[in-house]
Amino acid sequence: MLLELGKIIDQPGGVVPFSCEMDFSELDFGGSRPASEPVLAVGQVRNEAGVLVFTAAVDTVLHCVCDRCASPFDRPFHLDAEAILVQELMDEQNEDDRTFLLQGDAADLDEIITTVFVLNMDSKFLCREDCKGLCAACGKNLNDGPCSCKAEPDPRLAVLAQLLKDKE
Repeated sequence: MLLELGKIIDQPGGVVPFSCEMDFSELDFGGSRPASEPVLAVGQVRNEAGVLVFTAAVDTVLHCVCDRCASPFDRPFHLDAEAILVQELMDEQNEDDRTFLLQGDAADLDEIITTVFVLNMDSKFLCREDCKGLCAACGKNLNDGPCSCKAEPDPRLAVLAQLLKDKE
């Protein structure tokens, strides 16, 4: 979606609001597609002393699978995005991920919102910060309680274990 900005490019203090809903259900993050619900972006582009500043609140609900325990969970996703819109890049070699090139007098909202969404997505999805994961031996979810597996001794300490057995 192109957002026409021609009326504020030369008007400091000018503002163009926007609201759009985007479909990111096909975006793949490590083999999963957590953004199956629509992504809502509400914001504005304002001219601050000749600089076009894009701000937006991006919201959705992510449907994830925990990377430690493999349990499905839902997580609200909120992002306050900000970017600078320019008519031409001064130095393409030093381009950053917060600067976007206008297409004529319009901003490509699809490109901007997709970029900020992808760059701010978690690299790991955890159902909770202290997720204990799965038992490596039996596969039980350790968040539900301990498993009945006997802990295997560290093979580097086998000699010490043998000494303790000899004393008995």
